[in-house]
Amino acid sequence: MAQQLLMPKATAVWLVDNTALSFDQIAQFCKLHPLEVKAIADGESAQGIKGLDPIATGQLSRDEIARAENNPNHKLKLSEPKVRVPESKRKGPRYTPVSKRQDRPNAILWLVRNHPELKDAQISRLVGTTKSTIEQIRERTHWNSANLTPMDPVTLGLCSQIDLDLEVERASKGRPLPTAAELGATLESARETEKLPYGTDPEEEKEIDADAVFAKLKSLKSTPRDDEDDDQRF
Repeated sequence: MAQQLLMPKATAVWLVDNTALSFDQIAQFCKLHPLEVKAIADGESAQGIKGLDPIATGQLSRDEIARAENNPNHKLKLSEPKVRVPESKRKGPRYTPVSKRQDRPNAILWLVRNHPELKDAQISRLVGTTKSTIEQIRERTHWNSANLTPMDPVTLGLCSQIDLDLEVERASKGRPLPTAAELGATLESARETEKLPYGTDPEEEKEIDADAVFAKLKSLKSTPRDDEDDDQRF
């Protein structure tokens, strides 16, 4: 999990009051707009916010502030935390923002059509829905079935491509390989691929007699031509 600055605006208030950092440096460190920092310095914004010392919270060192004050192009960096708290594993269905909840039925329809091997529990984890909703969409009994359009949940931002690939891989384990009939295609015979006529076997073709060929050529060479016959008459 990426480290984040605690209380950015309160930290910006403290940096404006206690350091000689530029507005751009404070804005970059606190993820604010330079005009917001300028408004804080002018007393037009954050008047009721008490400054938070980032040095006391261990998020910034005095040496880092001094380097930034001596170099206007230096960007402040968060200090490494002394204690790392492990990220808690999420349990239950994925949380879906309110703005994207209306897209869940479209995502469910896409998953049902393109990945029929996925179980309801897997679809529920991916898009954060209930099994009853998935069943309604499978059976076309959903109240908005006529208006649903299959849409990729990754494109909609409901899940990541990594999560989708992982669930598909899990669902595919242990499944038998499809038969040729299921694939709808079979290998063609060599005769068909070579387009040979039926009843013709290349192995049955007669071998060429070399002696007979040379004998025929000798007989043709020894036979006088018509013009030579005419010369001999005169």
